[in-house]
Amino acid sequence: MNDPYAIVKARYVTEKSGVIEGLVNANSNPSLARCNAPKYVFLVDMKANKEQIRLAVEAIYKEKDVKVASVNTLIMKAKVAKRGRRRGRPGVKAAFKKAIVTMEPGNTLDNV
Repeated sequence: MNDPYAIVKARYVTEKSGVIEGLVNANSNPSLARCNAPKYVFLVDMKANKEQIRLAVEAIYKEKDVKVASVNTLIMKAKVAKRGRRRGRPGVKAAFKKAIVTMEPGNTLDNV
């Protein structure tokens, strides 16, 4: 896998991932004030390991000169969906892998 876009498919934008990304600006209590490194959530290939994900994110955002501090991965299991039923059979939401990428303090992906 040499193509970074084959490893990192997309940013995963949900309400919970927005909370994780907003921790860098939280100052409501002392433990949240220590979160000075921004975190971003990505959908990644199921076979990609942490080192491949780190190199892919740094290659994709090369023009912003970001450095990745750490990568945590989770595999979200497939589950039966309530919608998408055809002929009485429930649909299935596919399994996927997501990565929580922690940047070095001071690096950001947004243009804020």
